[in-house]
Amino acid sequence: MAPMHLATWIGVAVLGLAIGFLSGLFGKGGSAIATPLLHALGLPAIVAVAAPLPATIPSTLAATAAYWKERLVDGQVFRWSLALGVPATAAGAFATRWISGNILVRITDVVIAALGIRFLLFPGNPHAESPKPRAYRTRLAAVAVVVGLVSGLLANSGGFLLAPLFIAVLRLPVKSAFASSLAIAAVLAVPGTVVHAALGHIDWAVVVVFGMTSIPFSYLGARVALRVRADRLERVYGAALAVLGIVFLFLR
Repeated sequence: MAPMHLATWIGVAVLGLAIGFLSGLFGKGGSAIATPLLHALGLPAIVAVAAPLPATIPSTLAATAAYWKERLVDGQVFRWSLALGVPATAAGAFATRWISGNILVRITDVVIAALGIRFLLFPGNPHAESPKPRAYRTRLAAVAVVVGLVSGLLANSGGFLLAPLFIAVLRLPVKSAFASSLAIAAVLAVPGTVVHAALGHIDWAVVVVFGMTSIPFSYLGARVALRVRADRLERVYGAALAVLGIVFLFLR
């Protein structure tokens, strides 16, 4: 990659700050948002895809640590999402040989926007306890498999569905959904990082600059989320999802 101008490096740092804060605030690794924005700054497409992944691991772990202190990570959701989601992601990636992701991208954007509007207008009970019967485990397995398949088919966009589906389908309290999503995102970023590193796609200088701002601000975003009243946080999250889904729907 050709040497970057100072303005581009500043842009990478500012982008890391913004993505890190929003990731901690809303429980998502943020690589899917970072990729098009890094590319818009002038980074080659493959570098823009690969660079956020290694930075995602420590930044999501930093945010997870804030939620972990409050005991908000749901262990059952974490275990099932990894056990079923990882092989489903591999299956989804393999299925791209036959299935075009274009229609699925559109459907995902519509689902994100619809869930955002639902959370904005009808936030759930933030104090409700999640039931653990067989029906709950069935829903949990379905969410893990669906998100895994979508993530594999779309490379990383399916990860946007983790926290929204944890809230809408599993009825997790919003902060627990964010905490669990972040913990899962930290683990799921590892295989992608290893593969891209082996292929020589990662510009480690970009990773360092991006990570220097994303890691502390991811933790800060999580701390802010913990201080916000749960029903208010869910409304803000819903508004953000609705805007994001609509923007993606019309810009892709």
